[in-house]
Amino acid sequence: MKIAKPQNIELENLIKIDNLLNMLKDEEEIENITIENKKEEKITCKDITIRKAIINKVEIIESNLEKNTFMDIEFNHCNFSNTSFENSTFIRCEFNNCKLTGCNFIESRIDHVSFIETNMDYSNLSMARMENVLFENTGLRNSSFEENRIKDILLKQADLTQTQFFKTSLKEIDFSDSIIEGIIVSISDIKGAIINPLQALDLIGLMGIKIKE
Repeated sequence: MKIAKPQNIELENLIKIDNLLNMLKDEEEIENITIENKKEEKITCKDITIRKAIINKVEIIESNLEKNTFMDIEFNHCNFSNTSFENSTFIRCEFNNCKLTGCNFIESRIDHVSFIETNMDYSNLSMARMENVLFENTGLRNSSFEENRIKDILLKQADLTQTQFFKTSLKEIDFSDSIIEGIIVSISDIKGAIINPLQALDLIGLMGIKIKE
């Protein structure tokens, strides 16, 4: 599986944005920008498209960023804790060393997106359509995947402790080098997933089997 990186970002053509809040209020389509070291909280921004951007050390927390489109963007060392991206679209994006704790991605489209060294604990990805997505060294503890459409998901040392899967087929997804302790999943959903022998012990309780010591 090959996950596409953000494309056509030309560093010499990026425009530095100083007033982030005004930009989000005044524009419907934003392209070729760079934003760095900005902080906002409890803002609302909807129906905006951002293309070809590098966003570094930006903090937007406890905010409403629903129904937006993000395309060909690098997010580096950003914090979006407790922010809602419901019904948003992410195409060819990278999240590197970011904090997405408690974020809402319900009914979003996530296509060719990499989450690397990122904290996504307590995030809600229910009913999201996810295709060609990488979770690498990323925390998804206590997160929710419900009624997802998933295709070509790659897990590399992800932490899925106590994560909940409901009506989401995990067939062919390789969990073998990730942490799945305490995950909540049905037998029908986990059928066909790839796990290691130790993980089988964690999942055996789903079948009502008890191991005698």
